[in-house]
Amino acid sequence: MNVLFATSELYPLIKTGGLADVSASLAATLDALGHDVRIMLPAYGEVLAKVERTERIASLSVMNHAVALERCWVTDSKIEVWLVRAPLFDRPGNPYLAADGAPWSDNAARFALFCRAVAAVAMARAGVEWQPDVLHCHDWQSGLAPALLASEKRRPAVVYTIHNLSYQGLFPRATFAGLHLPEALWSPAALEFYGQLSFMKGWLTFSDRITAVSPGYAREIQTPEFGCGLEGLLRSRGDVLTGIVNGIDTEAWHPARDPYLVKNYNIDTLADKRANQEALEHAFGLPPRPDAMLIGMIGRLVEQKGIDLLLGALPELVTWPLRVVLLGTGQPEYEQALSDWQQRHPETLSVKIGYDERLAHRIEAGADVFLMPSRFEPCGLNQMYSQRYGAVPIVRRTGGLQDTVTDTTPETVEAGTATGFIFDEPTSLALLHTIDRALALYAKPDRWRALARNGMRQDFTWRRSADDYVSVYEQVLGARRA
Repeated sequence: MNVLFATSELYPLIKTGGLADVSASLAATLDALGHDVRIMLPAYGEVLAKVERTERIASLSVMNHAVALERCWVTDSKIEVWLVRAPLFDRPGNPYLAADGAPWSDNAARFALFCRAVAAVAMARAGVEWQPDVLHCHDWQSGLAPALLASEKRRPAVVYTIHNLSYQGLFPRATFAGLHLPEALWSPAALEFYGQLSFMKGWLTFSDRITAVSPGYAREIQTPEFGCGLEGLLRSRGDVLTGIVNGIDTEAWHPARDPYLVKNYNIDTLADKRANQEALEHAFGLPPRPDAMLIGMIGRLVEQKGIDLLLGALPELVTWPLRVVLLGTGQPEYEQALSDWQQRHPETLSVKIGYDERLAHRIEAGADVFLMPSRFEPCGLNQMYSQRYGAVPIVRRTGGLQDTVTDTTPETVEAGTATGFIFDEPTSLALLHTIDRALALYAKPDRWRALARNGMRQDFTWRRSADDYVSVYEQVLGARRA
């Protein structure tokens, strides 16, 4: 199949979150399976600075802007990246936010232009001969493309992936008029959402198939708690909504070959985690305590990630035989609270504000336990990294976390399927109870190593996920032909 990806992020050219990793890894795996994949991406200033050379393949006029379509390749990949080059994108910094942290005031125009360019390529009207069988759009920034293609008779099949429903691309009513969209699209059955323009409703209404990044998240977004006001529409389209768990980059995250580790190891040499734990203790300034469980956490310090649950549990945790290392950045009040706890209990808690890729790998390799107490998590990656590295995850039962971690119970231990610990209620008390369960098993080294090895045996490769996407593509193409 010919598959066109429309995405606003692509690793390693531009990344603010997991969307960039998914776009790159899924496209590469589909290519390896023999499909012809092209990726369309806005030509942000940061992207142009990273690309060595580009080749112009088309010129077109979009919304009274002169737009160039330029081809490039990412590292040694065979996949062509088609950059949508226009002055609206060529600016420094974050792709969505200005220097003051506020969204760029013209984001609606920027991504409407991107969507129109995508639609032109999808319909072979951009001056390039190649045309996709499937257009695969990602997140709100490409949400207008399915709406623009809705009335086209010979359009490709359209598949849309929800990475995080809470980012919807909402804009005032006046913005709709300024984008010169067909007036018929201003309707609750199209792009209108409680008096606002919603890019996200473009794909919810007009895509042939919708996927979410885990089966658990696909179920959750059909409920009022997680549906962000769109749960009714999602339920009405439930017959075309599928959850597919993201994969991980198993080459970048490979404990036997990871260049960031002080000592590589595999499932048969799990004892070598100890050398990495000693290095982690040194990096975070913690005194060595081989008898004390070491908990690692990496992530944004925001309520969604459950950082307040950890803070609520700390008065008790600092009296237990464990240590906590944390790497992340986020809301200033959480950063300050963690720093205050670190000052009072430096032998138990060590925090580094910011992000460091090397240190992130070393946390996975050195920790006994990896903590993800998220209130919601569409898919999550770190719980999969941690299992691959033999760090037992503690997670909340939500989204992709519940799809990728099997709770440790007498039954799952007996069956050899347990890989971590899961709690249900988003409370500090529930978190404490679950950490206590982990401590009880940690005191039994043979059983703990068996649990860690169960996690290391899990298949989190992109091949499994890509096969599921291919099935979706085939189903929607078959339905359109019929």
